[in-house]
Amino acid sequence: MSNTKALRIRIKSVKSTEQLTKAMGLVASSKIRRANEAMFKAREYTEAIENSVSLLTNQNESLKSPYMKNRGEERTRIVVIAGDRGLAGGYNSNVFRLCREFDGAEFIPIGKRACERFSSPVNSSEKFSFADAIKLADTLCADFKNEKFDRLGVIFTEYRSVMTQEAKIKWLLPLERSERTDGAGTIFEPDHLTVLNLAVREYVAGILTACARESFACEVSARRMAMDSAGKNAKQMIDDLSLEYNRARQGAITQEITEIVAGSGNQL
Repeated sequence: MSNTKALRIRIKSVKSTEQLTKAMGLVASSKIRRANEAMFKAREYTEAIENSVSLLTNQNESLKSPYMKNRGEERTRIVVIAGDRGLAGGYNSNVFRLCREFDGAEFIPIGKRACERFSSPVNSSEKFSFADAIKLADTLCADFKNEKFDRLGVIFTEYRSVMTQEAKIKWLLPLERSERTDGAGTIFEPDHLTVLNLAVREYVAGILTACARESFACEVSARRMAMDSAGKNAKQMIDDLSLEYNRARQGAITQEITEIVAGSGNQL
């Protein structure tokens, strides 16, 4: 009977886990549509600002900008975007694995898991706003201009589908000269250099915002897939434990009947 009791307790425990994973999966599913909408809007904005910057950087005058000075790769600063919570498959671990490829870099974390890893004040990747990005971009652009670091990148997770996401790094500074010719007739006032220097802050903030939106869409998608998988595993485990419990219970009943019959025969 002790074996059946242990199995019964374990089945109850697994059922509780199944209910938890199902609830977390439903929460993730409810966030997916909103997260994807925000991601696609941010992609459109990023495409627009990148097009503008590429038109500016193909001018000889823009080469005088401090944001186009290539000082090498010795001092690297990287913004790392991870999730606020775990239970999302390999989402967070893939980001941190990519970070290890840049040993010696200075990391600026966004997301509670990244903040915990790099011992920084906690902030949320889900709630990271454009205003937050502008504030961070101001600091990053000023530090780059003052030569406090040589290049700036952002590690985020690229969304490909609900089932496929990939941790990547995107380099933001220094700006690279564009070879575009389609915007040769575009006029910028008062001049290309002034507009470029003013646009860099918006450019960096826009990309950081877009990367945060994309990473969050990846996080909720990864969490839903992880919870679906955990739910299926829990159901299979419950089925196996229930079968084992029924066998143990049947065996205990059979043993009791055998003992009763044996005891009755001895009395006769």
